[in-house]
Order: sequence, then structure tokens, then C-alpha cells
Amino acid sequence: MPARFSLPDAARRHPITLPDGSPHVGTVHLKAVIDHPRFVVGDYTYASDFDPPEDWAARLAPYLFPFSQESLSIGKFCQIAHGVRFIGSSANHAMDGLTTYPFTVFDPDAMTGYQPDTRDTTIGHDVWLGYGAMVLPGARIGNGVIVGAGSVVRGAIPNYAIVTGNPAKVVRMRLSEDVIARLNALAWWDWPAERIAAARPALEAGDVGALERLAP
Repeated sequence: MPARFSLPDAARRHPITLPDGSPHVGTVHLKAVIDHPRFVVGDYTYASDFDPPEDWAARLAPYLFPFSQESLSIGKFCQIAHGVRFIGSSANHAMDGLTTYPFTVFDPDAMTGYQPDTRDTTIGHDVWLGYGAMVLPGARIGNGVIVGAGSVVRGAIPNYAIVTGNPAKVVRMRLSEDVIARLNALAWWDWPAERIAAARPALEAGDVGALERLAP
């Protein structure tokens, strides 16, 4: 009889254990490896990389600095594939003048507090970002979204949409409006770990009624 399923410890650096008992070192719980004042990440969100970095924050969001005026917020239970990048607002140049050349960044007296774009980037819960996806400054990705490999995402993406392309466009919705509303109301990602583990069959089967019966 198979052992009862339980979620890995949310604080564990490497959440995947291979059949030989060793950890999959290319996959990490981001909350366990990121210590950055402008980067917020929820429990159980993981990232994978074929060349695991020492600094996961710098790999995923190379333009997000401790002194940046924007933030990057990623919800719980997100799945981030190799090559995903978040291009924060700190990367943007001023575009209202006659040139986009950033003279100010070469002027120490004027540089303090200078940032033409301060929009935050927010990723909801249970979002799957496919291989090589790029998320542009100020993007707002809803819960349950699937972002196709190589997509370039900007603006607002509705809950439970599948988006692909450059710029990323909605290919279809994953679920009906009724089911989406019920899932957002349930907010299963906020449940205790033991209850989420018990809800695994309902979650994997797409049975929202069964999930509702398991709600705290």
C-alpha cells in the first residue's frame, strides 16, 4: 500500500527527492533561497534551472536591485521553468524625452532616487511559467495562469488563462467562469499543508465540488 502523501517541508531548499534518495539540486523552493528586500515569494513556489545559480534572485530578476523602487511578488505553489526572467521596472529607460540614453545613471549627484518606471510586478498563486518565458515590467498575472514557453508577458492576464506568444495573448481559458470564481473563493493555496495534501485527488482530477467539501 503506498505511503500517505504529504507535502515537502516548505522551508526545504530542494523539494524533490530522486528515486535514489538524492535531492534534485536544480529545483529549489524559492522562499528558502531568496533573501532580497524587493522580492516576495510564497510557500511551495519552486524554480528549476539546468545550471543552478548561487543567487536565484539575480538569475530570475537581474534588474531588481535592493535599492529598486518596485517589487516583484510571486504567490504560492507557482512553478517556474528554466530560463524564465522577470524584467523589473528598474530596467526601463525614460521615454518622454528626445533620447532614451540614461544620462542620469552616470551622474552621482542626480542618481539617488532616480527611476523612470516604478510599477510592481505581481504573479498570482498556482501559476506555471514555461521554459524561457519573459515577464515585462508591471505585468499582473492572475491565479492559475499557464504561460507558454518563450512567451513575453505584459499587462494584466486574467485568472486561469493560457497565454502564449510575443506579446502573450490568451489562447483559451482553462476553466469556466463559475469554477474560476469558486476556486478563488476557496483559495486552497492558503489551506494548512495537511489539508492540501488530502485534497490532492480533487485538485488533480479537476473536481471543484470535492475540493469544496474538503474546505476548512
